[in-house]
This record gives sequence, C-alpha cells and structure tokens, in this order.
Amino acid sequence: MNEKIITKAGEIVDTLASKQGEGYCTIALIDESGYPTASTVSIIKADGIKQLSFGVSLDDNKARRVAKCNRASVCVNSLEYNITLVGTAEILTDSKTKGEVWEPWFCEIWSGADDPDYCVLRFSTERYSLYVNEEVAAGNL
Repeated sequence: MNEKIITKAGEIVDTLASKQGEGYCTIALIDESGYPTASTVSIIKADGIKQLSFGVSLDDNKARRVAKCNRASVCVNSLEYNITLVGTAEILTDSKTKGEVWEPWFCEIWSGADDPDYCVLRFSTERYSLYVNEEVAAGNL
C-alpha cells in the first residue's frame, strides 16, 4: 500500500524538479536561535522522495543554518497532495555535484557552476507523511 503512494509522491517530486525553477517547495530549518524557519526553494534535482537538491548561496541563511544543524523538513503541496518529508540536509561544494545540478537560469544569480558562492543543498529523507490521490501513508524510508 505505502509503495504505491511513495511511488506517486516520487513522480510528483520528479516532475516538479524537471520544471527548471518552477517546481517550488518549502524547506524548514532550525535557525541560530533554535527556532524552525521555513522558506521557499526550487527543486532542481530529485530522486523521488529519497533525495532533493537545491541550488543556494554559501552565504545564504539556508546554508548557514544547515552548517549548524542539519535536521530539516521539506513540504511539497497543492490542493491534490501534501508530501511532507523529514530528514537531514548537507551542503555540497564539489565541482562534480555543482555541475550536475547547474541550471542555465542560475546565471541570474551566480557566474557559473564554478562560482565559489554557489553550492548544492541536498536533502535526504528519513521519514515521510504523504497525502496523494486521497490516500495517506506515513513511515520511514
């Protein structure tokens, strides 16, 4: 039962990741004062609900928060679905990963995939709570 909903949720996330900056979700991180903070990010690359990647700046609040506390939650939603994921985030700065996640529209923000301020925030799911096609599922990956 959960596999079907997990697969559908993964297809939704993968579709949003393919929309080149139009597939938004919310990521919640713990701020410097210990409070949860939520912000909108574009899903750039995804492996279903297992891993989601976002392009961020190293000097961005999100990167600074992940460096201090890597616990995170991501929520992808619409009127038809709510995909809530809980797990950990990491900041990746290696050239290979930055190149794999690079999108042409990033040139509005960074000079190129080798820009020292550009990095990848990668979220890895540990547990999920899903509402898709009027079905619900929750569990650990």
